[in-house]
Order: sequence, then structure tokens, then C-alpha cells
Amino acid sequence: MGLQDLLKPQGVLYNIKARCKREALHELAEAASGLADMPASNIMATLLEREQLGSTGVGDGVAIPHGKIEGLGEITGLLARLETPVSFDALDDQPVDLIFMLLAPANATAAHLKALAKVSRLLRDREARDALRGADSAEALFAIATTDLKHHAA
Repeated sequence: MGLQDLLKPQGVLYNIKARCKREALHELAEAASGLADMPASNIMATLLEREQLGSTGVGDGVAIPHGKIEGLGEITGLLARLETPVSFDALDDQPVDLIFMLLAPANATAAHLKALAKVSRLLRDREARDALRGADSAEALFAIATTDLKHHAA
């Protein structure tokens, strides 16, 4: 499973406007709703429930919100670059501008963890983060994410 299996071009959001973590998650949930054929409110509830366990802001301006949803057909990823970084209660207290959201079917535990590891590996790479931040379109974000991950695939 590569990132191209998790992320579709229509799952990439470029320069979204959000003033806070909740707004950023809401934008992602709205976008995911169409891709996952699921109400945005269900997705948002799952994301907020996960955030209560601890922030998914992993540091270096990156967040990886994720959750498992009953009735979801396949693992679905969304990549967003925010126009302006927002506070995300990240581990390093730095604001977040790159968000990769992963939603998985309720019974997809192993696949969910494998997908999280792949996303994490990509976003821990400074060159990949710099390239994503320098992208000038959603298409460029998608190309960078799906190309760079091939170098990190395990």
C-alpha cells in the first residue's frame, strides 16, 4: 500500500483558510464527506473524539488527525496545506500548516496503522515538508506527496 492508494487528487486541499484547529478539522471533514460518502458530522465527531485523547499535532508544523469510522468502505486520506498556520496543541507547541487526515473502516486496524506509518514517514522528512510548503497548487501537493512517499516506502 502506497500513498497513492490512500490519497486521490480530489482529496488534496490547497491553502485552506482556518483560524483554529477546529475550523481546519471542519474543512477536512467537509471535504472527506464527499470522498467517503459519509456525513461530515460523523467524520468531525470521530476527529474530535481522537483529539481528546491527545493532539495529533506531531511537530514540525504537521498534524495527522485520524480515526476509524463504522461503515467506511476503504481507508481515505486527505492532505491539506493551510494558508496560515494554526495552533494545534502540537507536541512541540508549533502551529500547524500541513495536515494529513486518515480515515479507516472500523475493522481495518492493521491497515490503519500501516497507513499512519507511511504518512508519518513522509511528513518526518524535512525535504518532503519543505516541498509541500513550496507547492503552488493542489496538483503540485498531490504530486509531491505521492512521489516522495515512494522513496520512503518500506
